[in-house]
Amino acid sequence: MSANADTQAEQMSREAKHVTYVGAWLNGVLSVAKVVVGSWVGSAALIADGIHSFSDLVTDAFVLAGIHYGRQGPDHDHPYGHGRIETLTTLLLGSVLIFVAGGIAWSSLERLFSGEGIGAPGIWAILLAGLALLSKEWIFRYTLRVAKRVKSRLLEANAWHSRSDALSTVVVLVAMIAAQFGLGWVDAVAAIIVGLLVGKVGWDLLWESARELVDTALPDDTQQQMHEVAESVPGVESVHDLRTRQSAGWVMVDLHVVVAQRVSVSEAHEIGNEVSRRLRHAFPALTDVTFHVDPEDDAGEGDPSRLPGLPLRPEVEATLDERWYANPIWRTRAELQLHYLNGQVSVSLIIGDEIQQPPQCLASQLKALADDVEWLGNVEILLITRATSSATG
Repeated sequence: MSANADTQAEQMSREAKHVTYVGAWLNGVLSVAKVVVGSWVGSAALIADGIHSFSDLVTDAFVLAGIHYGRQGPDHDHPYGHGRIETLTTLLLGSVLIFVAGGIAWSSLERLFSGEGIGAPGIWAILLAGLALLSKEWIFRYTLRVAKRVKSRLLEANAWHSRSDALSTVVVLVAMIAAQFGLGWVDAVAAIIVGLLVGKVGWDLLWESARELVDTALPDDTQQQMHEVAESVPGVESVHDLRTRQSAGWVMVDLHVVVAQRVSVSEAHEIGNEVSRRLRHAFPALTDVTFHVDPEDDAGEGDPSRLPGLPLRPEVEATLDERWYANPIWRTRAELQLHYLNGQVSVSLIIGDEIQQPPQCLASQLKALADDVEWLGNVEILLITRATSSATG
Protein backbone atom coordinates (compact mmCIF):
# COMPACT_ATOMS: atom_id res chain seq x y z
CA MET A 1 0.00 0.00 0.00
CA SER A 2 1.37 3.45 -0.94
CA ALA A 3 2.13 6.24 1.54
CA ASN A 4 -0.83 8.27 0.22
CA ALA A 5 -3.15 5.31 0.68
CA ASP A 6 -1.85 4.80 4.23
CA THR A 7 -2.40 8.47 5.03
CA GLN A 8 -5.92 8.37 3.58
CA ALA A 9 -6.76 5.21 5.57
CA GLU A 10 -5.52 6.83 8.79
CA GLN A 11 -7.56 9.97 8.10
CA MET A 12 -10.71 7.92 7.46
CA SER A 13 -10.11 5.95 10.66
CA ARG A 14 -9.75 9.17 12.67
CA GLU A 15 -13.00 10.53 11.24
CA ALA A 16 -14.84 7.32 12.07
CA LYS A 17 -13.53 7.33 15.64
CA HIS A 18 -14.33 11.02 16.15
CA VAL A 19 -17.97 10.72 15.16
CA THR A 20 -18.30 7.60 17.33
CA TYR A 21 -16.86 9.43 20.35
CA VAL A 22 -19.33 12.27 19.81
CA GLY A 23 -22.18 9.77 19.63
CA ALA A 24 -20.94 7.98 22.75
CA TRP A 25 -20.95 11.16 24.84
CA LEU A 26 -24.42 12.05 23.58
CA ASN A 27 -25.76 8.56 24.31
CA GLY A 28 -24.25 8.59 27.79
CA VAL A 29 -25.89 11.88 28.72
CA LEU A 30 -29.26 10.92 27.21
CA SER A 31 -29.35 7.46 28.80
CA VAL A 32 -28.75 8.85 32.31
CA ALA A 33 -31.26 11.66 31.81
CA LYS A 34 -33.99 9.36 30.44
CA VAL A 35 -33.62 6.72 33.16
CA VAL A 36 -33.55 9.30 35.98
CA VAL A 37 -36.52 11.30 34.68
CA GLY A 38 -38.42 8.13 33.70
CA SER A 39 -38.01 6.70 37.21
CA TRP A 40 -39.05 10.02 38.71
CA VAL A 41 -42.28 10.28 36.71
CA GLY A 42 -42.91 6.49 36.56
CA SER A 43 -42.70 6.15 32.76
CA ALA A 44 -41.71 2.64 31.64
CA ALA A 45 -41.50 3.87 28.07
CA LEU A 46 -39.01 6.61 28.96
CA ILE A 47 -36.95 4.17 31.05
CA ALA A 48 -36.96 1.68 28.15
CA ASP A 49 -35.84 4.45 25.84
CA GLY A 50 -33.04 5.29 28.28
CA ILE A 51 -31.92 1.64 28.24
CA HIS A 52 -31.98 1.82 24.45
CA SER A 53 -29.70 4.87 24.62
CA PHE A 54 -27.43 2.99 27.00
CA SER A 55 -27.32 0.11 24.54
CA ASP A 56 -26.19 2.68 21.96
CA LEU A 57 -23.35 3.55 24.33
CA VAL A 58 -22.35 -0.12 24.55
CA THR A 59 -22.45 -0.53 20.80
CA ASP A 60 -20.36 2.62 20.40
CA ALA A 61 -17.65 0.80 22.35
CA PHE A 62 -18.00 -2.18 19.96
CA VAL A 63 -17.76 0.19 17.00
CA LEU A 64 -14.62 1.87 18.32
CA ALA A 65 -12.94 -1.51 18.83
CA GLY A 66 -14.08 -2.73 15.42
CA ILE A 67 -12.84 0.38 13.63
CA HIS A 68 -9.48 0.31 15.44
CA TYR A 69 -8.69 -3.30 14.62
CA GLY A 70 -10.74 -3.76 11.45
CA ARG A 71 -9.09 -0.84 9.65
CA GLN A 72 -5.59 -2.19 10.08
CA GLY A 73 -3.85 -3.19 6.87
CA PRO A 74 -2.82 -6.69 5.77
CA ASP A 75 -0.11 -8.51 7.69
CA HIS A 76 1.55 -11.93 7.64
CA ASP A 77 -1.35 -13.66 9.41
CA HIS A 78 -4.09 -11.66 7.66
CA PRO A 79 -3.03 -11.18 4.02
CA TYR A 80 -6.53 -9.97 3.05
CA GLY A 81 -6.63 -7.37 5.83
CA HIS A 82 -8.71 -7.22 9.02
CA GLY A 83 -12.05 -6.13 7.57
CA ARG A 84 -13.89 -9.17 8.90
CA ILE A 85 -13.25 -7.86 12.44
CA GLU A 86 -15.72 -5.09 11.61
CA THR A 87 -18.14 -7.70 10.34
CA LEU A 88 -17.79 -9.78 13.50
CA THR A 89 -18.24 -6.67 15.64
CA THR A 90 -21.43 -5.83 13.76
CA LEU A 91 -22.64 -9.36 14.45
CA LEU A 92 -22.03 -8.88 18.18
CA LEU A 93 -23.75 -5.50 18.04
CA GLY A 94 -26.87 -7.08 16.57
CA SER A 95 -26.86 -9.81 19.23
CA VAL A 96 -26.70 -7.24 22.02
CA LEU A 97 -29.62 -5.32 20.54
CA ILE A 98 -31.80 -8.42 20.32
CA PHE A 99 -31.00 -9.26 23.97
CA VAL A 100 -31.91 -5.71 25.06
CA ALA A 101 -35.09 -5.80 22.97
CA GLY A 102 -36.23 -9.01 24.62
CA GLY A 103 -35.76 -7.56 28.10
CA ILE A 104 -37.66 -4.39 27.27
CA ALA A 105 -40.58 -6.21 25.64
CA TRP A 106 -40.91 -8.78 28.43
CA SER A 107 -40.99 -6.28 31.28
CA SER A 108 -43.41 -4.06 29.38
CA LEU A 109 -45.78 -6.96 28.66
CA GLU A 110 -45.84 -7.84 32.35
CA ARG A 111 -46.71 -4.25 33.20
CA LEU A 112 -49.42 -4.09 30.51
CA PHE A 113 -51.13 -7.30 31.68
CA SER A 114 -50.95 -6.21 35.30
CA GLY A 115 -52.96 -3.13 34.42
CA GLU A 116 -50.42 -0.81 35.99
CA GLY A 117 -50.40 2.64 34.41
CA ILE A 118 -48.63 5.91 35.04
CA GLY A 119 -49.70 9.36 35.92
CA ALA A 120 -49.10 12.50 33.93
CA PRO A 121 -45.32 12.74 33.34
CA GLY A 122 -45.19 16.51 33.27
CA ILE A 123 -43.91 19.05 30.80
CA TRP A 124 -40.21 18.58 31.66
CA ALA A 125 -40.26 14.87 30.87
CA ILE A 126 -41.98 15.59 27.55
CA LEU A 127 -39.42 18.30 26.73
CA LEU A 128 -36.61 15.84 27.52
CA ALA A 129 -38.07 13.33 25.08
CA GLY A 130 -38.32 16.05 22.43
CA LEU A 131 -34.73 17.13 23.00
CA ALA A 132 -33.57 13.50 22.81
CA LEU A 133 -35.43 13.06 19.52
CA LEU A 134 -33.67 16.05 17.94
CA SER A 135 -30.28 14.95 19.30
CA LYS A 136 -30.58 11.39 18.00
CA GLU A 137 -31.71 12.55 14.57
CA TRP A 138 -28.70 14.87 14.38
CA ILE A 139 -26.19 12.18 15.39
CA PHE A 140 -27.82 9.80 12.88
CA ARG A 141 -27.30 12.18 9.98
CA TYR A 142 -23.78 13.09 11.10
CA THR A 143 -22.72 9.46 11.54
CA LEU A 144 -24.28 8.31 8.26
CA ARG A 145 -22.51 11.08 6.36
CA VAL A 146 -19.14 10.06 7.79
CA ALA A 147 -19.89 6.34 7.27
CA LYS A 148 -20.46 6.86 3.55
CA ARG A 149 -17.34 8.98 3.25
CA VAL A 150 -15.07 6.44 4.98
CA LYS A 151 -16.90 3.41 3.47
CA SER A 152 -17.62 1.69 6.81
CA ARG A 153 -20.60 -0.63 6.98
CA LEU A 154 -20.10 -0.94 10.74
CA LEU A 155 -20.34 2.82 11.18
CA GLU A 156 -23.36 2.91 8.88
CA ALA A 157 -25.01 0.22 11.02
CA ASN A 158 -24.32 2.31 14.09
CA ALA A 159 -25.91 5.32 12.39
CA TRP A 160 -29.10 3.38 11.72
CA HIS A 161 -29.00 2.20 15.31
CA SER A 162 -29.15 5.87 16.29
CA ARG A 163 -32.06 6.36 13.88
CA SER A 164 -33.89 3.47 15.57
CA ASP A 165 -33.38 5.25 18.88
CA ALA A 166 -34.87 8.39 17.37
CA LEU A 167 -37.90 6.43 16.14
CA SER A 168 -38.37 4.81 19.52
CA THR A 169 -38.19 8.25 21.12
CA VAL A 170 -41.05 9.35 18.85
CA VAL A 171 -43.12 6.47 20.21
CA VAL A 172 -42.18 7.41 23.78
CA LEU A 173 -43.08 11.03 23.16
CA VAL A 174 -46.53 10.03 21.91
CA ALA A 175 -47.00 7.77 24.95
CA MET A 176 -46.03 10.53 27.39
CA ILE A 177 -48.38 13.01 25.75
CA ALA A 178 -51.16 10.38 25.98
CA ALA A 179 -50.36 9.79 29.65
CA GLN A 180 -50.50 13.55 30.22
CA PHE A 181 -54.13 13.31 29.13
CA GLY A 182 -54.90 10.30 31.32
CA LEU A 183 -54.16 7.40 28.94
CA GLY A 184 -51.45 5.79 31.07
CA TRP A 185 -51.73 2.33 29.52
CA VAL A 186 -50.35 3.74 26.25
CA ASP A 187 -46.96 3.97 28.01
CA ALA A 188 -46.62 0.18 28.36
CA VAL A 189 -47.69 -0.36 24.76
CA ALA A 190 -45.13 2.23 23.63
CA ALA A 191 -42.39 0.45 25.58
CA ILE A 192 -43.27 -2.82 23.80
CA ILE A 193 -43.07 -1.05 20.44
CA VAL A 194 -39.67 0.33 21.41
CA GLY A 195 -38.50 -3.21 22.19
CA LEU A 196 -39.71 -4.43 18.81
CA LEU A 197 -37.92 -1.60 17.03
CA VAL A 198 -34.68 -2.39 18.82
CA GLY A 199 -35.08 -6.09 17.99
CA LYS A 200 -35.69 -5.28 14.31
CA VAL A 201 -32.45 -3.31 14.08
CA GLY A 202 -30.57 -6.12 15.84
CA TRP A 203 -31.96 -8.74 13.46
CA ASP A 204 -31.05 -6.66 10.40
CA LEU A 205 -27.48 -6.31 11.62
CA LEU A 206 -27.25 -10.04 12.35
CA TRP A 207 -28.62 -10.94 8.93
CA GLU A 208 -26.34 -8.62 6.95
CA SER A 209 -23.25 -9.65 8.92
CA ALA A 210 -24.03 -13.34 8.53
CA ARG A 211 -24.45 -12.91 4.77
CA GLU A 212 -21.07 -11.24 4.61
CA LEU A 213 -19.36 -13.90 6.73
CA VAL A 214 -20.59 -16.65 4.39
CA ASP A 215 -19.31 -14.71 1.34
CA THR A 216 -22.67 -13.80 -0.18
CA ALA A 217 -22.19 -12.37 -3.67
CA LEU A 218 -23.11 -8.87 -4.78
CA PRO A 219 -26.53 -8.38 -6.41
CA ASP A 220 -26.95 -9.82 -9.90
CA ASP A 221 -27.29 -6.41 -11.55
CA THR A 222 -23.98 -5.26 -10.03
CA GLN A 223 -22.23 -8.41 -11.25
CA GLN A 224 -23.69 -7.85 -14.71
CA GLN A 225 -22.30 -4.31 -14.71
CA MET A 226 -18.88 -5.75 -13.82
CA HIS A 227 -19.18 -8.17 -16.74
CA GLU A 228 -19.92 -5.30 -19.10
CA VAL A 229 -17.02 -3.19 -17.84
CA ALA A 230 -14.56 -6.08 -18.23
CA GLU A 231 -15.79 -7.04 -21.70
CA SER A 232 -15.45 -3.43 -22.89
CA VAL A 233 -11.64 -3.67 -22.65
CA PRO A 234 -9.97 -4.06 -26.09
CA GLY A 235 -8.56 -7.57 -26.47
CA VAL A 236 -11.14 -9.20 -24.15
CA GLU A 237 -13.23 -11.72 -26.06
CA SER A 238 -15.42 -12.75 -23.13
CA VAL A 239 -15.56 -13.01 -19.33
CA HIS A 240 -16.72 -15.94 -17.22
CA ASP A 241 -16.62 -17.31 -13.67
CA LEU A 242 -16.90 -13.82 -12.16
CA ARG A 243 -17.22 -14.15 -8.39
CA THR A 244 -17.65 -11.48 -5.73
CA ARG A 245 -17.63 -11.25 -1.95
CA GLN A 246 -17.61 -8.48 0.63
CA SER A 247 -15.70 -7.60 3.77
CA ALA A 248 -16.59 -4.63 5.98
CA GLY A 249 -18.07 -2.65 3.11
CA TRP A 250 -15.23 -3.45 0.71
CA VAL A 251 -15.62 -5.73 -2.30
CA MET A 252 -13.35 -8.44 -3.72
CA VAL A 253 -13.79 -9.94 -7.19
CA ASP A 254 -12.09 -12.64 -9.23
CA LEU A 255 -12.83 -13.47 -12.86
CA HIS A 256 -11.59 -15.31 -15.94
CA VAL A 257 -10.70 -13.15 -18.94
CA VAL A 258 -10.69 -14.81 -22.38
CA VAL A 259 -8.21 -13.36 -24.91
CA ALA A 260 -7.12 -14.32 -28.43
CA GLN A 261 -5.40 -17.70 -28.58
CA ARG A 262 -2.02 -16.55 -29.91
CA VAL A 263 -1.38 -13.31 -27.99
CA SER A 264 1.82 -13.17 -25.96
CA VAL A 265 1.82 -13.75 -22.23
CA SER A 266 2.83 -10.14 -21.55
CA GLU A 267 0.05 -8.73 -23.76
CA ALA A 268 -2.55 -11.00 -22.18
CA HIS A 269 -1.38 -9.94 -18.73
CA GLU A 270 -1.61 -6.26 -19.62
CA ILE A 271 -5.14 -6.80 -20.95
CA GLY A 272 -5.99 -8.30 -17.55
CA ASN A 273 -4.39 -5.32 -15.80
CA GLU A 274 -6.56 -2.96 -17.82
CA VAL A 275 -9.65 -4.97 -16.81
CA SER A 276 -8.60 -4.51 -13.19
CA ARG A 277 -8.06 -0.76 -13.65
CA ARG A 278 -11.44 -0.17 -15.24
CA LEU A 279 -13.25 -2.24 -12.63
CA ARG A 280 -11.61 -0.29 -9.81
CA HIS A 281 -12.53 3.00 -11.49
CA ALA A 282 -16.16 1.95 -12.02
CA PHE A 283 -16.53 0.38 -8.57
CA PRO A 284 -14.55 2.41 -5.97
CA ALA A 285 -15.40 -0.09 -3.20
CA LEU A 286 -13.26 -2.75 -4.91
CA THR A 287 -10.23 -3.54 -2.77
CA ASP A 288 -8.97 -6.68 -4.49
CA VAL A 289 -9.25 -7.80 -8.13
CA THR A 290 -7.87 -11.18 -9.21
CA PHE A 291 -7.99 -12.15 -12.88
CA HIS A 292 -7.15 -15.38 -14.68
CA VAL A 293 -6.27 -15.19 -18.38
CA ASP A 294 -7.74 -17.91 -20.65
CA PRO A 295 -6.87 -18.50 -24.33
CA GLU A 296 -10.31 -20.06 -24.85
CA ASP A 297 -13.67 -20.05 -23.13
CA ASP A 298 -13.76 -23.00 -20.74
CA ALA A 299 -16.79 -21.84 -18.75
CA GLY A 300 -18.73 -24.69 -17.19
CA GLU A 301 -15.94 -27.25 -17.59
CA GLY A 302 -15.07 -27.21 -13.90
CA ASP A 303 -11.80 -26.61 -12.12
CA PRO A 304 -8.97 -27.47 -14.58
CA SER A 305 -6.74 -28.56 -11.70
CA ARG A 306 -9.17 -31.42 -11.01
CA LEU A 307 -9.14 -32.62 -14.64
CA PRO A 308 -6.46 -34.64 -16.48
CA GLY A 309 -3.74 -32.31 -17.70
CA LEU A 310 -1.70 -32.07 -20.90
CA PRO A 311 2.06 -32.70 -20.92
CA LEU A 312 4.33 -29.76 -20.16
CA ARG A 313 7.33 -28.67 -22.25
CA PRO A 314 9.91 -31.24 -21.00
CA GLU A 315 7.60 -34.16 -21.82
CA VAL A 316 6.49 -32.59 -25.13
CA GLU A 317 10.09 -32.07 -26.27
CA ALA A 318 11.11 -35.59 -25.25
CA THR A 319 8.16 -37.17 -27.07
CA LEU A 320 8.68 -35.16 -30.26
CA ASP A 321 12.43 -35.69 -30.17
CA GLU A 322 11.88 -39.46 -30.35
CA ARG A 323 9.86 -39.05 -33.55
CA TRP A 324 11.45 -36.03 -35.21
CA TYR A 325 15.14 -36.23 -34.38
CA ALA A 326 16.07 -37.59 -37.80
CA ASN A 327 14.46 -34.60 -39.48
CA PRO A 328 16.89 -31.65 -39.84
CA ILE A 329 14.07 -29.16 -39.39
CA TRP A 330 13.64 -30.35 -35.83
CA ARG A 331 17.36 -30.31 -35.03
CA THR A 332 17.96 -26.85 -36.49
CA ARG A 333 14.95 -25.15 -34.94
CA ALA A 334 15.58 -21.72 -33.39
CA GLU A 335 12.59 -21.84 -31.06
CA LEU A 336 9.70 -24.08 -30.09
CA GLN A 337 6.34 -22.54 -29.18
CA LEU A 338 3.58 -24.54 -27.51
CA HIS A 339 -0.11 -23.61 -27.56
CA TYR A 340 -2.53 -25.46 -25.29
CA LEU A 341 -5.84 -25.20 -27.13
CA ASN A 342 -8.98 -27.34 -27.36
CA GLY A 343 -7.51 -30.13 -25.23
CA GLN A 344 -4.41 -30.52 -27.41
CA VAL A 345 -0.89 -29.13 -27.72
CA SER A 346 -0.28 -27.25 -30.96
CA VAL A 347 3.37 -26.84 -31.95
CA SER A 348 5.08 -23.96 -33.75
CA LEU A 349 8.67 -24.48 -34.94
CA ILE A 350 10.63 -21.28 -35.56
CA ILE A 351 13.20 -21.91 -38.29
CA GLY A 352 16.02 -19.46 -38.98
CA ASP A 353 17.70 -21.27 -41.91
CA GLU A 354 16.67 -21.53 -45.50
CA ILE A 355 14.57 -24.62 -46.34
CA GLN A 356 14.24 -26.48 -49.60
CA GLN A 357 10.56 -27.44 -49.30
CA PRO A 358 7.41 -25.40 -48.70
CA PRO A 359 6.64 -25.00 -44.99
CA GLN A 360 3.25 -26.68 -45.50
CA CYS A 361 4.91 -29.88 -46.76
CA LEU A 362 7.42 -29.98 -43.93
CA ALA A 363 4.67 -29.41 -41.33
CA SER A 364 2.62 -32.26 -42.84
CA GLN A 365 5.64 -34.60 -42.74
CA LEU A 366 6.26 -33.86 -39.07
CA LYS A 367 2.57 -34.33 -38.27
CA ALA A 368 2.59 -37.74 -39.99
CA LEU A 369 5.68 -38.87 -38.04
CA ALA A 370 3.85 -38.21 -34.77
CA ASP A 371 0.34 -39.32 -35.71
CA ASP A 372 0.32 -41.73 -32.75
CA VAL A 373 0.59 -38.86 -30.24
CA GLU A 374 -2.99 -38.23 -29.10
CA TRP A 375 -2.38 -34.85 -27.52
CA LEU A 376 -0.60 -33.35 -30.56
CA GLY A 377 -2.68 -30.74 -32.37
CA ASN A 378 -1.64 -28.54 -35.28
CA VAL A 379 1.98 -28.43 -36.39
CA GLU A 380 3.16 -25.08 -37.73
CA ILE A 381 6.47 -23.98 -39.21
CA LEU A 382 7.41 -20.31 -39.04
CA LEU A 383 10.31 -19.36 -41.29
CA ILE A 384 12.30 -16.36 -40.13
CA THR A 385 14.08 -14.73 -43.05
CA ARG A 386 14.16 -11.20 -44.30
CA ALA A 387 10.56 -11.76 -45.32
CA THR A 388 8.85 -13.95 -42.70
CA SER A 389 6.42 -16.59 -43.97
CA SER A 390 4.41 -19.31 -42.25
CA ALA A 391 2.38 -22.40 -42.99
CA THR A 392 0.18 -24.74 -41.04
CA GLY A 393 -0.16 -28.48 -41.50
